[in-house]
Amino acid sequence: MPRDTRETIEILEKKGLLKRVKAPVSPDLEITEITDRVVREGGPALLFENVIGHEGIPLLINQYGTDERMQLILGNDPYRIGEKFASLAKPKFPKGIGDLGDSFELLKDVLSFPPKMVSSAPCQEIVWKGEDIDLFQFPILKCWPDDAGRFITLPQVFTRDPETGQRNIGMYRMQVYDRNTTGMHWQTHKTGHLHMKKAEQMGLDKLEVAVALGGDPVLTFCGAAPLPEGFDEIMFAGFIRRERVPMVKCKTVDLEVPADAEIILEGYVDPKERRLEGPFGDHTGFYSIADQYPVFHVTCITHREKPIYPTTIVGRPPAEDGPLGKAIERMFLPLMKMMAHEIVDCNMPVEAQFHNLLIVSIKKRYPGHARKVALQLFGMGQMMLEKCIIVVDDWVNVQNLQEVTWIVSANTDPARDITVIDKVPTDDLDHAAPYPHFGSKMIIDATKKIPGEGPQQPWPEPNVMTPEMREQVTRRWKEYGL
Repeated sequence: MPRDTRETIEILEKKGLLKRVKAPVSPDLEITEITDRVVREGGPALLFENVIGHEGIPLLINQYGTDERMQLILGNDPYRIGEKFASLAKPKFPKGIGDLGDSFELLKDVLSFPPKMVSSAPCQEIVWKGEDIDLFQFPILKCWPDDAGRFITLPQVFTRDPETGQRNIGMYRMQVYDRNTTGMHWQTHKTGHLHMKKAEQMGLDKLEVAVALGGDPVLTFCGAAPLPEGFDEIMFAGFIRRERVPMVKCKTVDLEVPADAEIILEGYVDPKERRLEGPFGDHTGFYSIADQYPVFHVTCITHREKPIYPTTIVGRPPAEDGPLGKAIERMFLPLMKMMAHEIVDCNMPVEAQFHNLLIVSIKKRYPGHARKVALQLFGMGQMMLEKCIIVVDDWVNVQNLQEVTWIVSANTDPARDITVIDKVPTDDLDHAAPYPHFGSKMIIDATKKIPGEGPQQPWPEPNVMTPEMREQVTRRWKEYGL
């Protein structure tokens, strides 16, 4: 597992998964156009070594762009990591002396990877304060033609709950306004926004913020992951990596940041200040509408000598965030199954930007079971932002959209099987919602209907071969070498 941006580049290059681009390339639209083509072809990570106007600061992009690279970065199959995480979230009650050791090991595993504080760090080799602060020294991209400006798109945004002191890391885009201010696009339902609202309610005029760029790629993943409220992303990164994450105290704010990051931005948000942010070509494939958002004031920039600027582009799927999102889906499936035992598998299609559609298969046991599971999922943290949940029977392969399309169109009667829930929270980026972050949701019950779910004609079985017949034919054909 790579420990920082430089090891990421080294490992990817050794495996033939990274391409160095030495030709001069503009950060104004051109890098996006090149990267978009490469991502859609399943191509390598790109290290642009000669960004026009920013010579000497290479730009790394598409490091997360395939499932192979995601597994390399995480060091394991995301589902296996999720199984271990779920077991920690719900450890078994010891039945006797023999089980005490296992329970102790689980507890030890949770507590073994707190952050490791260091007094000096690579991310603070160079320090800029006052008039030296200049965000435009970095090759920050203007991604799409109608974007409002340059946007930082791969940040780890650190805040602290002003009431409890609990740390949070989120990933929120940041429009660069000038040399020392940016937008802070933390949406209504995000933890960073919650911290800011608490600061306002407590009468504070500032919420301290630190932004890390680069470093351990696992930390960037954790910043994007929908962890349970109050679960420390640094602890989770240590749990994935199986070692403690080195952290260092900031120079001008009371926050700690990853010691191995490439660039650190320190500063604050005034809870009462707003500025027009956007539009921005977002992961929905549409420009998000310009709106009023908080402003981040930079009080200090620290960075490594000869820093590398990491970034990403989002847009009409597929994009680099696709494999990252699928890794999150696989990692959190065991936790979903722990909370709803009837769940067999799920699929959040990349084409639906993850939060617009969830397909879930269940072992159905009683009337209304499909709706029960869908409603339960809508109540799980950030799952509340899902727009549509389709429920199918356990034998349906939810990863095969052809099979899902067949079964949904065959098994549903619109009047009986579609449930619309109105006046509920929606994602801030849902431009179809009738009101900002407030609209409706839909449940489609595509399971086999059973007695108790209303009058129905006889329900036929699908004409598919049994698993036993498939296995028999496969065995016989292998005997013939076919």
